[in-house]
Amino acid sequence: MMDNVWVVFVTALILVLSTVVLIFCQNRFRLKRHARNHQLPLGSLGWPFIGETADYVSSACTVGPDAFMDKRRVMYGKVFKSHIFGSPTIFSTDAEVNKFVLQSDATVFVPSYPKSVSELMGEFSILSINGSLHRRIHGLVGGFFKSQQLKSQITKEMQNYVQQSMANWTEDRPVFIQDIAFQLLVKALISLDPGDEMELLRKHFQEFTSGFICLPINVPGTKLYHSLQAKKKMIKLVQKIIQAKTDSGLSKVPKDVVDVLLNDASGHFTDKLIADNVIDMMIPGEDSVPVLIALSIKYLSECPLALQQLTEENVKLKRLKEQHGEPLSWSDYMSLPFTQTVITETLRMGNIITGVFRKAMKDVEIKGVLIPKGWCVIAYFRSVHLDDSNYDHPYQFNPWRWQNKDMTSCSFTPFGGGLRLCPGLDLSRLEASIFLHHFVTQFRWSAEEDAIVNFPTVRLKRGMPIWVKKFGS
Repeated sequence: MMDNVWVVFVTALILVLSTVVLIFCQNRFRLKRHARNHQLPLGSLGWPFIGETADYVSSACTVGPDAFMDKRRVMYGKVFKSHIFGSPTIFSTDAEVNKFVLQSDATVFVPSYPKSVSELMGEFSILSINGSLHRRIHGLVGGFFKSQQLKSQITKEMQNYVQQSMANWTEDRPVFIQDIAFQLLVKALISLDPGDEMELLRKHFQEFTSGFICLPINVPGTKLYHSLQAKKKMIKLVQKIIQAKTDSGLSKVPKDVVDVLLNDASGHFTDKLIADNVIDMMIPGEDSVPVLIALSIKYLSECPLALQQLTEENVKLKRLKEQHGEPLSWSDYMSLPFTQTVITETLRMGNIITGVFRKAMKDVEIKGVLIPKGWCVIAYFRSVHLDDSNYDHPYQFNPWRWQNKDMTSCSFTPFGGGLRLCPGLDLSRLEASIFLHHFVTQFRWSAEEDAIVNFPTVRLKRGMPIWVKKFGS
């Protein structure tokens, strides 16, 4: 009996291994055929099956994210081939190639993420859908974020939140700059006020995002399983809010993103689709904006001249508005020229979004190199933003460089580009501007040492602790 079991086991194992080897050989043959007929970028596909994933991850975790890229750029050029996260991949650190990828439509490139990310995002996430549905959601959300009504509402709410938070700061314990902003975006998305539900949502959200880079194994006990369970709890909470809005009657004048999507006349948006996309839109509130603010404080702490000029500009605006008895508006914050250059330079150096993943829907040739159909493309922003052929002394914080430089250049893409340009980019700038204004006009501070971690996401290792002292105390 045992002999028969072993025979079956060995036979099955041989069949599996034979299939894997066959697929591997077919892929290698196809790659060689492409190489004969077209000009694939130089590079290495690494080890069978795992490619260069281990080298990519270990370099990012130890030396830093630039080590893997810089080594290959020297060897192969700004566009090179590799094999990571289970897919043959073209890395682009070339600004013009990245621009082409970002501006192409779904007939050429579609979003493509590691399997763990895809599972967490879901089938109808704004980050992965294409075509008319994506255009509809992106257009509605983008239009709402740019509306005069939201600008007035969100500016007032952000000011109140920042001032209330700062009122609780004391001199006898550090303030962790990175632990802010989540509530601001959630308010704009679902009108949820601070309280127990907000803290529960934050807790679930942190568990949800912790599974973005993990083994794509969804069984009890794994990181992906726990992340998916956390998302289910979040969806349930958001659907409860949607149901309450529906029961009480939809607001003709939208107060948040949920209202915008519920009021859409197309009838395409189910409660589940709305909840999924609202949760995905929370990602900037937990990661991007707080990190942007924390990085700006770190860079300003290390550059006294920039801090002085930023403070003078904001103090001047504050005194002017107080003389006229007027509150600060969206346009006041966004028209502070040096403050905006500080934010822009922080975005360039910080690279909160390091790049985007796409998949080629057909063979594509760009600048003489081939991207084969089915291959992943990573348009890597970080290398472009820190390239000395695009920026003098790229690792030096220099906000003055933007006083005479085009912010719409293809060598500056912190919010992506094309049809998938982040609809909340102005909102992110506004949040950072409001925080910096109230911070530098009320406090002086000393910053503790903190390190920037760049993988799997960008963050300050300790949350950017500072010790504050209010002016006049």
